Amino acid sequence: MSVTPIRLYGDPVLRTPAAPVVDFDAELRQLVADLTETMHAAGGAGLAAPQLGVGLRVFTWFVDGEVGHLVNPDVAAVGEEIQDGPEGCLSIPGLRYDCRRHLHVVASGWNMHGDPVRVEGSELLARAIQHETDHLDGVLFVDRLDEVSRTEALAELEVAEWAGLAAYLPAPAPVVKVSPH
Repeated sequence: MSVTPIRLYGDPVLRTPAAPVVDFDAELRQLVADLTETMHAAGGAGLAAPQLGVGLRVFTWFVDGEVGHLVNPDVAAVGEEIQDGPEGCLSIPGLRYDCRRHLHVVASGWNMHGDPVRVEGSELLARAIQHETDHLDGVLFVDRLDEVSRTEALAELEVAEWAGLAAYLPAPAPVVKVSPH
């Protein structure tokens, strides 16, 4: 496993729809491990393969203490309830805006070993699943903002301190060693 650079807003890979995974092999397991470690190092609730420059339909999440991943997801809303809430993105550091998402979703796909997986999520997990699936389709959360917020967000992006950079490497969490004495 390794912490891998996260691509930033403006990188074309973030706007390119990802290809379905066809090989459930050691490379896929390594990708899931890298996604998970990088997501943790960056303090995110999710991370999609395109954010690491890999054009495959894979993402991880970390919500309410639960770590998971999904390969080739298919996501559907459950019911009609909508949530408005703050959303950010590891590929757009420092930017948070209220974004509308379905309150409840169900996602089906596969795990890294090719076994079928079904995940039902509400609130933050539903938001993370929708956000990461959008990444796999080349959609960013700023695309989902209302017109006023989107205009404001795009103006902020132009002057962001990281504007023009291709990627950044999140710092891994420090390891604290405790003496047995």
